[in-house]
Amino acid sequence: MATATMRAGIATAEGIAIHKDLPRPVPAAGQVLVRVAAAGLNRADLGSAKANAQSPITVVGQEWAGEVVEVGAGVTNLKPGESVMCFGRNGGYAEYAVTEAGWVMPYNKSEIKLEQAAVLPLALLTAHDALRTRGSLKSGEKVLVQGASSAVGMMVLRVAKFLGASMVAGTSRDPSKTPRLQALGATHMLNSSKPEWADDLLKATDGKGVDVVVDFVSGTTVVGSMKACNVLARMVNVGRLGGGTAEFNFDQHAAKRITYTGVTFRTRSTQEITDIVTKARAELWSEVRAGRMDLPIDKAFKLEEAAAAHALMNSNGQFGKIALVL
Repeated sequence: MATATMRAGIATAEGIAIHKDLPRPVPAAGQVLVRVAAAGLNRADLGSAKANAQSPITVVGQEWAGEVVEVGAGVTNLKPGESVMCFGRNGGYAEYAVTEAGWVMPYNKSEIKLEQAAVLPLALLTAHDALRTRGSLKSGEKVLVQGASSAVGMMVLRVAKFLGASMVAGTSRDPSKTPRLQALGATHMLNSSKPEWADDLLKATDGKGVDVVVDFVSGTTVVGSMKACNVLARMVNVGRLGGGTAEFNFDQHAAKRITYTGVTFRTRSTQEITDIVTKARAELWSEVRAGRMDLPIDKAFKLEEAAAAHALMNSNGQFGKIALVL
């Protein structure tokens, strides 16, 4: 019997390439095989494409939506034919993808459009985990989203507002994006290219500062973020778009007794990610179903155009998410 094959976007030394005859994955115990209809792009995919270029064939893509085809042993909560959106460590740029059953979220196609379903998982999980679990956000507290114009930053704006934040401040180096970010939930926007941005935020909080910082930039902005913090604030380092190393003001960190937490899905266990999915669904799913957690989709590409989609993402020319449609 011939092995079933599929088209997929794989990591190569030259970037993403389409392999037209890759073996179709088979779900192991506790896993689910999904026929992919659309996939979302994330900056982590750029890193994955480079990191895995010299490894055995790696299919790129951490989020996708489609239909369950087959379930592995022990999976009882999902069945073939269900429409699902999924998170996975890799594999989404393909006609078929496998992931853990606990990382799969069934949805109703009459409530959520396909491309939205494909681009929501990673942003939704990251935002809820950063704000609620790592940032311990409580209703009435003030939030700063450092790098609010990133796609996941946009979701943090939405989730923070829903969770009752009294202020949802965001930073961006492009003032033209302010009206669109305000429409997504930002109550205050700051131009992080200006040296005085942290002082402006302190003035807006009567000198007290914010309670939670969700940081997608890090690098040289971290000192300004700490300056903008309240005493006992929580900072969650999600991304390093501004650099992985920089000056760190230990005196300021200690004086304000800031809790500084770093997060990444790369080192989380299967159960840890399953717990993140469970918590996000429990608190946010009614909002997702109602369309109040959607994200702007800048452009959709065909799978064969994955290299062009990566080029757009790498150029920072998009506003919101980029999707691949199979």
